[in-house]
Amino acid sequence: MSSQHNLLQSKQFKCSVSSVLNKDVKQHGKTFMFDGLEDTAWYSDQGLPQNINIVFNEPLESLDLSTCQLKIKFQGGFVGSVMTVSLDDSSSQNVYKKCFYPDDINDMQIFTLDAESNGKKLENVKKLSIVFEQSSDFFGRIIIYHLELLA
Repeated sequence: MSSQHNLLQSKQFKCSVSSVLNKDVKQHGKTFMFDGLEDTAWYSDQGLPQNINIVFNEPLESLDLSTCQLKIKFQGGFVGSVMTVSLDDSSSQNVYKKCFYPDDINDMQIFTLDAESNGKKLENVKKLSIVFEQSSDFFGRIIIYHLELLA
């Protein structure tokens, strides 16, 4: 089995988020999820749902669902406690959708997209969407320090 690498470092993409705390993108913007620094993060504003959309410049040729993993480091107390991950292909057809339940902790959490898929591969994935339907924060805020897509 080949070693995994972070597609969000090796592939070009555009990212959009539902909100940024106080619209202060210089301190709390989406780019901080990908900078690798421990003390920077994306802070959403209040309200639910919150979402992250990543559109790859070039479609991903093949994703093995049994080994593909989403790694997220939240700020405890500001965790997306119900999270739906979906993938769309280059024709905007949804080809994958699954709900996950992150723990309310500060540690890196790993979500294997579909460990039971026995090597099922998705072709031409163009978009990754993460929707947070619930938050551990009363006001619905989400804070993410790191986001990776390993394949």
